[in-house]
Amino acid sequence: MYEGKKLRVGIIGCGGIANGKHMPSLKQVEEVEMVAFCDLIIEKAEKAAKEYGIPGAAVYVDYKELLADETIDVVHVCTPNRAHSFITVDALDAGKHVMCEKPMAINSAEAKKMLEAAERNGKKLTIGYQNRQCADSQYLKLESSQGTFGDIYYARAMALRRRGVPTWGVFLSEEERGGGPLIDIATHSLDLTLWILNNYEPAYCVGKAFHALNNQTNVANAWGDWDPEKFTVEDSAFGFVVMKNGTVISVESSWALNTTKTDGSLLFCGTKAGADNMGRLSINGVRNGRRYEYHPDLSAGGVAFYDGIDDGDPSVIEAKQWIRSIIEDRDPCVLPKQAYVVTQILEGIYESSKTGDIYRFD
Repeated sequence: MYEGKKLRVGIIGCGGIANGKHMPSLKQVEEVEMVAFCDLIIEKAEKAAKEYGIPGAAVYVDYKELLADETIDVVHVCTPNRAHSFITVDALDAGKHVMCEKPMAINSAEAKKMLEAAERNGKKLTIGYQNRQCADSQYLKLESSQGTFGDIYYARAMALRRRGVPTWGVFLSEEERGGGPLIDIATHSLDLTLWILNNYEPAYCVGKAFHALNNQTNVANAWGDWDPEKFTVEDSAFGFVVMKNGTVISVESSWALNTTKTDGSLLFCGTKAGADNMGRLSINGVRNGRRYEYHPDLSAGGVAFYDGIDDGDPSVIEAKQWIRSIIEDRDPCVLPKQAYVVTQILEGIYESSKTGDIYRFD
C-alpha cells in the first residue's frame, strides 16, 4: 500500500520532545515528509513547519482539523501526558498510524482505550521508547534471548538523578503529567527491563512515592530552582514488583535525591550469568571454576537487533524502524500491549504508595 511513496506525517504538539527528538529524526527518514503541524501555541507550529515541513505544510491549533486531512498517513503525538490517550484514540479512529511519545498514558484505563482503538481500526500504534535502540540495550537483548543469563530472577530498573528536576513546561504538574520521575524517566528503564526479560506478566507490587525535597528552595538544581507551589508531582519513587513466574524487579527513580550515585541503568541476575550497564556494559559469571567479567566493545561491528539499522542515534533508528514497519506491514519494535504493561506497573506503584498496601494485578 505504501511501497514507493512517501508517508505523509502530521505532528501534534510542537514543543520540547517534538523538537528534540521526533522531528529531527523523521527528517532523516527518506520515506517521510512532514506535511502538517499542530500546537496550542500557533507560533510553535509555524516554526516547526518552516524548519521541518514540506513547502506549504499546514499549520493548526485544533488537532482535530489536522486529523480531518485524509491524505495524512501517520501522526506523532508529542503532547503532555494527559493528552496522549484521547488524541491517540482520535487519530486511530481517523485512520492514521500513531507514534505516541512515552509514557503511553497517565493510567492503564486510558492506555487500554488506545489499545482498543488500534485493534478496531487495524492501524499500527507504537510508543516512543527509543532506548531499546541503544547499543547496550540491543546487546543485552541478544544475550538474554540466547539464554546467556539462564533464568533471570532479579532485576533493577534505575533512573536516578541527584538534582535534575525539569523546571520548564508542565513537568511539575500532577494534572498534566500524571506523575514525576517514575512516569517520566523510570518508564524507560522499566520498559527496557521487561523487554530484555521478555516478561509482561506482573503479579503484584508495593511502592512508595516521596515529596521529600520538593518544598525546599536554593537546591542547586541543574535547571535552576523549582517553584515549590508548582511542584505537585513526586521528587522520587521506588517500587518492588513480583512477576507471575517469581522474578522480582526493583524500580528506582528520582529527579531530586541526596545521593552521588546517579544512574540510568539496568541490572540482571540469572542462574547462569548476570549483567549491568552501570558505567559500561558488563557481563559476569563463573567459567571453569573461575569468576569472570567482560565488557563487550560496542563501538564497532555490532548490528542492531531490529532491521540491521545502525545509525548510532537511537531516536533515528527508532524513527526508521517505525516507518519501515508501516511500509512493510509488520510489527514495530515497541508493541502497544508491551507499553500497556509498563503503564500498569507504574500505576500499581503509585496506587500502592497512596493506599500503603500491596497492589495486585488482575
